[in-house]
Amino acid sequence: MDFLPVLPDHEALDCRLPAHQTVPVVVASPHSGSIYPAAFLEQAAVPLAALRRAEDAFVDELFAAAPSLGMPLLAARFPRSYVDANREPYELDPGMFEGPLPRPLNHRTTRVAAGLGMIPRVAASGEAIYRGRVPSDMIEHRLETCWRPYHQTLSLLVEHTYSTFGGALLIDAHSMPSSASNLGARDRDQRVDIVLGDNHGEACAPAFTAAAERWFRARGLRVLRNQPYAGGFTTQRYGRPALARHTLQIEINRALYMDEARHERLPVAGVFARLITGLLEEMGQQAHETLQSPPRPLAAE
Repeated sequence: MDFLPVLPDHEALDCRLPAHQTVPVVVASPHSGSIYPAAFLEQAAVPLAALRRAEDAFVDELFAAAPSLGMPLLAARFPRSYVDANREPYELDPGMFEGPLPRPLNHRTTRVAAGLGMIPRVAASGEAIYRGRVPSDMIEHRLETCWRPYHQTLSLLVEHTYSTFGGALLIDAHSMPSSASNLGARDRDQRVDIVLGDNHGEACAPAFTAAAERWFRARGLRVLRNQPYAGGFTTQRYGRPALARHTLQIEINRALYMDEARHERLPVAGVFARLITGLLEEMGQQAHETLQSPPRPLAAE
């Protein structure tokens, strides 16, 4: 019988554990958070609706069956426009801040250039989020209250899975605007429905990407690999196939389950959530087949 680790309760996180973890899979949703600190909204130069367009809205609900299937589910409660947990901790634009910076920042990335660092500079619309410069002490504050708790918890879940089963598959769950494929939501015959990101084969075994692609295609969904999303910090940090640690990023076209303009679930959202439940069952079976090491015996307590 598998005993899950005791995890610290943190207001920034929604960590849902199964009664017993039965498969070597962990599910994470870093961008579905929607709790906006009042002080952040006071600083914002754009309305809340503009900030919410960066959310992977309702993705944690689509994957909510994970604990009932024996898989831990971790979701951020903080919004992506406040802290992006899928970025390096110091991947930041120094021009955003006022005051001494805590350490040299990794500012020469395409994401920072686009205004999408760990503390984003721009909203999904491209408008500046802040009225002025952000006090530099906010960097460590947001790292301590959001980014670090998220990754400390995710690391514990992945390492526990690895030590129990001899390997781990992390499913990093995301959504993408329908415009990401440069096609409108009405162009159903051409729209890209799912993008699977495995860092071009460097983040997980090909068997996992292929299994997910087969599953979605068999249900009539259009799937691309690594275009336009190959993966972010999470796939790079946790994906180590040679060490039996695998990470697959899944991007879901929001038009499949939500009204993007109204930020509301579509009536078919429940149907799509059941499809994702089926995918999780498939990936759990694939993880058992690919990660062939038997579960390690638990030490006597």
